[in-house]
Amino acid sequence: MYHAHLAARPELAGRRSLFVDLPGHGTSDRPQDFGYTLEDHADAVAAALDAAKVAGAELIAHSMGGAVAVVLAHRRPDLVSRLVLTEANLDASPPPTAGSSGIAAYGEDEFVEGGHARVLEAVGPLWAATMRLADPRALHRSAVGLRKGSEPVMRTLLEGLPVDRVFLQGEHSGELPGREDLEAAGVRVVTVPGAGHNVMFDNPDAFVAAVTGTG
Repeated sequence: MYHAHLAARPELAGRRSLFVDLPGHGTSDRPQDFGYTLEDHADAVAAALDAAKVAGAELIAHSMGGAVAVVLAHRRPDLVSRLVLTEANLDASPPPTAGSSGIAAYGEDEFVEGGHARVLEAVGPLWAATMRLADPRALHRSAVGLRKGSEPVMRTLLEGLPVDRVFLQGEHSGELPGREDLEAAGVRVVTVPGAGHNVMFDNPDAFVAAVTGTG
C-alpha cells in the first residue's frame, strides 16, 4: 500500500480513504483462477467499491495501478469522479527497462520457479519489499496483462475520460511521452521535482498538493 503513510496528513483531513491491494498483491487474496488482466483487476476494484457503497470516488493510483484505474473509470464511470495517477502505464508493450517487461519476458512457470527470486535481487529495495508480498504467479500474470494493455489502449481511454485527471511524472523519470496530447485532452500533467517513479515517497508534499488540488 504505497499511499497508506499519507492518509494521516492534515491536508487530507475529512476524507474517507479506502486502500485496496490488487488481487495477488499485498494482503489481498491470491486466486489461482483469476485472469489478472487489467480488466480483471479493474472489475475487482469495482467490486470492492461497490461493497463499500462508494460512488464518485477519487482514485489515486500508481504505476500498474494507474492503468487499472484508467480502465476502471472507463468501465464503471459511476464509481469515479477524479483520477490522480502517478507514472501510470499508458501504453501496451512498455519499454524493456520497465519492471513489468522484465517479468513478462519469463514464461510463467520459469518465473515462479526461479525468475521471481532473480528479479527480487535485481530491483531496488523499495520495489523488492512490495514484490515479496505478491504471489509470483499473480505477479507474472499481471505483468503479462499490463504488457498486453487494454483495448482501446489506456492512453486513449485516459484522453477520453470526462472526469478531472491529474498525471504526476517524477523529474528523474524524464519527459512523459505524449505529454502535449494528454494536456490537449485536458489532463493536467505535473512534473514533480526531486522525484523518481515513487513520487509519494520522494516528494510527499508535492504529492499531497496534487491530491488536494493545491499544487
